[in-house]
Amino acid sequence: MDPATSNTFVTVALWTGAIVLGLTMLLALQIVVLRVSLRRRERREAAAVARWRPLLNLAIVGDEPDLPALAPRERLPFLHLWAHLQGSLRGEAGEALNRVARRLEVDALARGMLARGPRNERLLAALVLGHLRDRAAWPQLLPLAQAGDSALSLTALWALVRVDPEAAADYLTPLFIEREDWALSHVAGILQQASAQVAGVLARVLPQLGDGGDSRLPRALRIAESLRAPLPAGVLRTALASSSPAVVIAALRSVITPDTLDEVRALLAHEDWQVRVQAARALGRVGERGDAALLTGLLGDREWWVRYRAAQALRDLPLLGRADIEAVRASLTDRFALDMLDQVLAEGETC
Repeated sequence: MDPATSNTFVTVALWTGAIVLGLTMLLALQIVVLRVSLRRRERREAAAVARWRPLLNLAIVGDEPDLPALAPRERLPFLHLWAHLQGSLRGEAGEALNRVARRLEVDALARGMLARGPRNERLLAALVLGHLRDRAAWPQLLPLAQAGDSALSLTALWALVRVDPEAAADYLTPLFIEREDWALSHVAGILQQASAQVAGVLARVLPQLGDGGDSRLPRALRIAESLRAPLPAGVLRTALASSSPAVVIAALRSVITPDTLDEVRALLAHEDWQVRVQAARALGRVGERGDAALLTGLLGDREWWVRYRAAQALRDLPLLGRADIEAVRASLTDRFALDMLDQVLAEGETC
C-alpha cells in the first residue's frame, strides 16, 4: 500500500476516534447534568410537599390555616398534591380544599396553564378545574373535549360534567355517541354523576338515530346500559323491534323495568341465538313468576349459551322459590337441559 494512503487512513481513524470520544464525553456530561437537574427538582418538590401538606391537612379537618404565598417553583408540586388529596375526599373536606385553592388563586393559575401549558400541565389543570367546579373555565374546556388526544379530551369532559352536569349532558352525550375511540367504561365513569340528565338526552337522541344502519344506535344504547339509565318504554320498544340484531341486543341489555316485558318474551324465539341469550337475561331481571315456563323451554335450546343464560334467569327470576325450581327440575326429560340447570344451581350454591 502507498505510504501516503496509509498515512491518510491513520489520520482519518485518529480523527474519527477523537470525535467519537468527544461525543461520548459530551453525552456523559449531559447525563450527569440531567441527573443533577432531576435530583434538584425532586428536592424542590419534596420541600414544597413538606411545606403544604400540613396546611392542607389542617384545612381538611376544618381549620382555617394561615396560608403563605404560593411560590412559582411550588406551583406544580402543590397542584399535584392538592389533586391527589381531592381524589380521595368527598363532601365538606373537598370543599375545604377548594376554599384553600381559591384563596391561593389556583383557579386563575390553572386556567392559565390550560391555555398555554404543555400537555402534562394541561391535563393537571383540567383535573384541578374540574375539582374546583370552575365555571369560568367552561369556554376553555369545551374545545379540549373534541381534541384528538383521548386522555386530554376525556379529562376535559370529566371537568365539564363536574362544572355543570346538566349543560354537560346536553353537549357531551352526542359526542360520546360519535367518538368510538372513547372506552365505554370511561364514558360511564364520567357521566355517572349526570346519569339522570344523560337519560333525558338519550331519550331525545335515540329516535333520531334510525335503525340498524346507523352504528351510533347500539353505542347509544350501550351508554344507557352502562349508566343503568331507564329509557322511555316507547324508545325501547322501537329498538327491540329493529331488524338489526346488534340494536336488539343492545336494547335488551338496557331493559331494567317490566314496561317492555311482552317484547322481551317475544324475542325468546328470535332466530339469532345471541338475541335469545340477551332476552333470557332480561327476563331474569324483570320477568314474572309465570315466565318460568318460557325459560324452561329455552333449556332445550340448541345453543349452549342460550341454555346457560336461561338456567341463570330461572334461578334469578323474581318470586320463584327453591321449591318451584325443584318442580321445574323434576319435569325435565332432556338430559342436556337437566345438566345445565344442575350446573347453574351448583354455581349459585358456591357463590
